[in-house]
Amino acid sequence: MVNAIQGSLFDVQTVLDYGQSIVSAGHELAKLLIKNQPLANKAIQSQMNRYFNGTAASGAWQWKDAYEAVEVALILYLRQKGLSENPLEQLQLLQSLCPTHTRRSEEQLKLQQFSTPLPLAYLITLAGQISSNDLVLEPSAGTGILAQFAKVRNASLMLNELAEDRRKILRRLFPGVPLFQFNAEQINDYLAGQTKLSVVLMNPPFSASPNISNRNSEATARHVNAALQRLLPGGRLVTLTANWFSPQNPDWQQTFTKIQETAQVVLSVGVNGKVYSKHGTQMDTRITVIDKVPPDSSDIPCIHQTLELGEILHLIEQLPQREPWHHSTGTVQEARTKKVVTFSKRIVIAQPEPVSELPDVVVLSYELVEWTGSEGLKDALYETYHPQRLRIKDALPHPSLLCESSALALVSPPAPTYKPYLPQHIVTQGLLSEAQLESVIYAGQAHCEFLSGSYIVDDSWDNVTVAATSSENVVRFRRGWFLGDGTGAGKGRQCAGIILDNWCQGRSKAIWVSKSSALIEDARRDWCALGGDVKDIIDLSNIKLGDPIPFTQGILFCTYSTLRSQKNGKSRLKQIVEWAGIDFEGAIAYDECHSMGNAMAQEGKLGMVAASQQGIVGLRLQNALPQARVIYVSATGATKVSNLSYANRLGLWQTGDFPFTSREDFVESIEVGGIAAMEIVARDLVRLVSGRSL
Repeated sequence: MVNAIQGSLFDVQTVLDYGQSIVSAGHELAKLLIKNQPLANKAIQSQMNRYFNGTAASGAWQWKDAYEAVEVALILYLRQKGLSENPLEQLQLLQSLCPTHTRRSEEQLKLQQFSTPLPLAYLITLAGQISSNDLVLEPSAGTGILAQFAKVRNASLMLNELAEDRRKILRRLFPGVPLFQFNAEQINDYLAGQTKLSVVLMNPPFSASPNISNRNSEATARHVNAALQRLLPGGRLVTLTANWFSPQNPDWQQTFTKIQETAQVVLSVGVNGKVYSKHGTQMDTRITVIDKVPPDSSDIPCIHQTLELGEILHLIEQLPQREPWHHSTGTVQEARTKKVVTFSKRIVIAQPEPVSELPDVVVLSYELVEWTGSEGLKDALYETYHPQRLRIKDALPHPSLLCESSALALVSPPAPTYKPYLPQHIVTQGLLSEAQLESVIYAGQAHCEFLSGSYIVDDSWDNVTVAATSSENVVRFRRGWFLGDGTGAGKGRQCAGIILDNWCQGRSKAIWVSKSSALIEDARRDWCALGGDVKDIIDLSNIKLGDPIPFTQGILFCTYSTLRSQKNGKSRLKQIVEWAGIDFEGAIAYDECHSMGNAMAQEGKLGMVAASQQGIVGLRLQNALPQARVIYVSATGATKVSNLSYANRLGLWQTGDFPFTSREDFVESIEVGGIAAMEIVARDLVRLVSGRSL
C-alpha cells in the first residue's frame, strides 16, 4: 500500500496560467510597439511559444490566443506611453503595426468575439465624456480595450465577460476591478442590489446569444435595454453595434421608439467598415449614444451614412454635455461605502460595502532554481527551511527560524509557473517573508488545477458521484491546498496573503472559517497588516439567520459552530452559499481545519461513532461551491487519518491521483500504515503542489 502511494505521484504536469501567459507575451510585444516596430508573425510566434511552452502546431496555443496577446500589447502600450496631442492619428498608426487577424477559433465565431479596434474604442470612450467621478461598466469586456480608455480618465471600473479565457486575461490586466461572468443580456438582473452606474461602454455580440445555436437578431436590443436599466438617471450609454441597428431601419424603429420613452438618443451614426480591416472583416458598424434623461422630443437623430473616423470625431465633439455626477463626498469609489448617494439631485439607496484601496499592485517576480533532494542537507532529524525551487526578488527571510523534517526536506516540489498579484510594499517591507510568499505562489499553483474526473452533487450537497463529462449538471472540483506549517510560521498571515492575491485579481469575496469567534481579531490583524481595511472582515454572527448578507464584497468570517447552525428551515450554510453564488471562485480558508475531523462515521471502541456535524457541513460547503479556492490550515492535519476525512479537494481519493476509490478506502488503508503512511501522504502532497508542512 505504501509503495502504491509513493509510485503514484512522480509525474507532475506543469499547469500554465492562461491569463498570465497571454499578458507576459503581451508585455514582450508591447516593447516592439513602443519602438514603433511592426508585430511580425515570427515575433508573435516566438513569444507565444516561449510563454505557452510549445508551438501552435503542437496545440499549445491558437492564433486566436496570439491576437489576444496583441490586444494586450496595445493596452500595455497605452499604459506606458499614454495618448498624444492627436490621439486618433496616433492610434491609427499603432493599429497599422499590428497583424491582420486571418484565423478564427470556434468560440470566437460562436460568441462573435470581435474586439473594438483601437481608434474606434477611443471615439466610443470620448463620446462617454468620462471623468474620474464616474463608475463605468463594460458588460462585454473582451480583453478590456474600452475599459482601458476609461481607466486613462481615472474612472472606477466594473467588468463583465462571459468567455472564461478572456476573464483570465482581464483578471491579470485589471487586478482589483470587480469582474463578473454573466450573460450581459440580463446584466441588470444579475447586478441587482449593487451600485448603479453612470456610464456603460459596450461592444456586444451583434446577433449571438449563449446556448442559442442559431442567429439571434434580438441580442443587440437585449444588451442595450439591460444596460439602460442598470444606468442611474443622467447616465450615458455608448454602444457599438452592427450598422443595421438603426432608428431608420424599419425592423428596429419600434425598439428605438420604446427607448425614447424613458431616454434620449443623442447620436446614431454609421462607421465605415474599413476600420475593422485589421480584424479580418470590413463590416459596417454603428455608434449609438443614449442619455438616460427625459426625452425632449420624439424625434430620434440618425445619420444613415457610414462615415470616416475623423468625421465621427467631429460629431462626438459636438455632443451635449452629460449631467454631472453629484454625490455627498469624494469619488465614486468613496461613494460605494456610503449609505446614500446622490446623482442628478435624485436619491439612490446603495448597499454599504467594504472597500480597500490597494496601491501599486504588481506581478510577484521570482526566478526558478535547480534543486536536488540531497543538496545542502545535514544528517539530522530536522533541516533549516528556505524555498527550494524559487528565489523571490527583494523578498526578506522569515523573521524566525523555520525547520522541516528530514523526510520532507528530501522532497522536491515542482517548479511553479503561477505569478501572484500583490501590492509591491508587501514584498519590499517584508510584510510577507520569502517562505510566506512561497505559500501564496504554491496555493495559487494548486488553485489553477482541477481534480481529475467529473462529478454530480445532489441537492443536499452530501453525495458526490462520478459522472460522464457530458452529463447534465456535471461539475469539476478545483484543487485545494493544505497549509500544515507549525507555530511561528504565521499561518494567519499566509491565509491573508492568499486572499489578498485573489482580491487583487477581482475575486473580492472570500470565506474565512475558524474554531472560535475570538479569532476574528486575529483575522483582522493579519488582513490589516497587509494593507486591508478592518471593515473588509464581515462577522457573520452580526447578521440575522436567514437574512441576505448585504455586502457585494468582503471576507465573511464565521466559526464552525456558526456554520452548522440552523433553525426553522433556515441555515447558515445556505445563507453563505447564496451570498457567494454557485459560480464563486474566491478563497475559502478553513483555519484550524482539524475542527472538521471525523467527517465520516467510524468504528470506535464502543461501536460506530457518528460523523461530526462540523465535518459534514464543512464538506457540504466545498461541494456546493466547486470552483472555490479551498485552503486547509492546521498544524496537526497529518497526525491522524480522521483529520483528513474532510479534505475532498486534495484528490486523495476517487480522482485517480491516489490509489483509493473512496474516502472510506483511504482512511482504512492509511490507518493500517500508521504515522509512517501519513508522512508518505504528506510527502506526496508536496509533489502534487497540494500542501506544505514546516
